[in-house]
Amino acid sequence: MRDMISNIQLIRGAVQTLSGTTANASALIDRLGFDALTVFLETGTVTDAGTASGFTMKLQHSDTTVATDFADVDTADLVENSTGATTVAVTSDANDDILKNGVGYIGNKRYVRALVTGTTLTDAEVQILAVLGKPSIAPTTTVGATTAST
Repeated sequence: MRDMISNIQLIRGAVQTLSGTTANASALIDRLGFDALTVFLETGTVTDAGTASGFTMKLQHSDTTVATDFADVDTADLVENSTGATTVAVTSDANDDILKNGVGYIGNKRYVRALVTGTTLTDAEVQILAVLGKPSIAPTTTVGATTAST
């Protein structure tokens, strides 16, 4: 079967403002009923990516919604993106308003979140786009919502 529209759910996270080295966690992505997940980083205005290493998105996961229970996802539970990385980095101030890249998640935890951390002088707006796939039951809507951590 070639139909994807009935077999995916898209979740667009809220815009997050990055400032310096303060880490920003996205809302939680609830994987209940789905076996596949890819999380993409979208940029808004990148006033300053920061130092040479810019800012980076990595994935964290947990079986609970408690913020302190989240841990970095092991490399074995991630699928590399088109650059061969398991993180997404923005190093240029010219990377405004783009879908930068994504990372696949193949772990078994119920909740996943993106954590975006800047470097000195980072000043940018970002958001995530999550694509859930391989549902155990096809979703009734293709646009979902994220879950707030507690």
